Amino acid sequence: MTNALRLGIAGLGTVGTGVLDILATHGDLIAARAGKPVKVIGVSARSKAKARGKHDLSKLEWHDDPVALAKSADIDVFIELIGGDTGPAKQAVEAAIAGGKHVITANKALLAHHGAALARTAEAKGVALNFEAAVAGGIPAIKTLREGLVGNAPKRVFGIMNGTCNYILTKMGEEGRSFDDVLKEAQELGYAEADPTFDVGGFDTAHKLAVLTSLAFGTEVNLPAIKIEGIEKVALADIRNAAELGYKIKLLGVAVNYDSGVEQRVHPTLIKRGSPVSETDDVFNAIVVKGDFVGDLVLEGRGAGAHPTASAVLSDIVDIARGNIRPAFGVPATQLKKYKDSSPRAHEGGFYVALDLHDKPGAVAAIATILAEAKISIESIVQRGKADATAPRATAQFILITHDTLEAALKQAMAKIEKDGHVAGPPRVIRIERF
Repeated sequence: MTNALRLGIAGLGTVGTGVLDILATHGDLIAARAGKPVKVIGVSARSKAKARGKHDLSKLEWHDDPVALAKSADIDVFIELIGGDTGPAKQAVEAAIAGGKHVITANKALLAHHGAALARTAEAKGVALNFEAAVAGGIPAIKTLREGLVGNAPKRVFGIMNGTCNYILTKMGEEGRSFDDVLKEAQELGYAEADPTFDVGGFDTAHKLAVLTSLAFGTEVNLPAIKIEGIEKVALADIRNAAELGYKIKLLGVAVNYDSGVEQRVHPTLIKRGSPVSETDDVFNAIVVKGDFVGDLVLEGRGAGAHPTASAVLSDIVDIARGNIRPAFGVPATQLKKYKDSSPRAHEGGFYVALDLHDKPGAVAAIATILAEAKISIESIVQRGKADATAPRATAQFILITHDTLEAALKQAMAKIEKDGHVAGPPRVIRIERF
């Protein structure tokens, strides 16, 4: 075999240590597949004293500064597993590219904010910018879009891209527990951070969606264009109602390429039971690509975790070892199209609406009149009994599923309903996707 491919790893958390695990377990197999040995030469992390399993780092070059590792003449590939869209991660990646080093990153935030610019610089230097591990962990979503579907012009890409949210929604549905209760458990299990906002607020999914959108549609990455709604307001009652109506609630990232431009959105969604995405539960992810020639392609698996994500890093390493250097976003970065937002286009679809109606005559008739005036037709209705018959002013839950309608029309109707005095609080509205 030829000379070894020399690696420098910045960040020795769960994923970085996972890369070391795989290399220790399958070093010979990886060398055979790569056509040369693959060796870690240098590392960088916050603490040199911290134990990293059974791995002995004493024989590796240690760098307190990841930028120094990125500039090291002893490495061929710089692997960034630090995280964050600014600071050391960005500085180190830029230094590695400037020094003619190939770069592998699992940093979706860095790509969502600076992906196009980094890709242009990398391609100008003739080096790789690989990021299979940045989206959906061990699922080969990046390679599928960039390489497997080169004969297609996808029109839609969507899916479950955050295992924390999927775990919470799954447990709420299966065990009848509240959002706050399951979130606390997710934090104890290490699925959610102490501050879970990035996950449950939909921002993690948005970063990943921005990257997939660029790959699928050949546009520049545009994170600010994504409309983001998290799962914090999804009530246990909504999950139960959805189940009775034949749906599950999932947090989806959705990107659609229209003639008028690109639509990107992240939000809770009702999906019919029985579909591959609705049946993807727990911490698993699912990515669906609608290709014009291949049709629907569903990729499902572990979207996070040390070894699944590290497995994706190894696939990028082997590509570089083989000399498979491809444009980061499928086409040369200089040819990425300017992002055109489809926001002027009116979104149309079905909606789930939950209303807590005051128990008084005429409430249902008033709701029906407002919806009829807005030309919103109803597919199904569920009306429950009084939530609390002993309360001074009892309420009853009124659930409806609409046929496809304009989102703007529904919002106007909900605003009227909220003001007319028949509801006890704001309507809870969740989109329905009929894929």
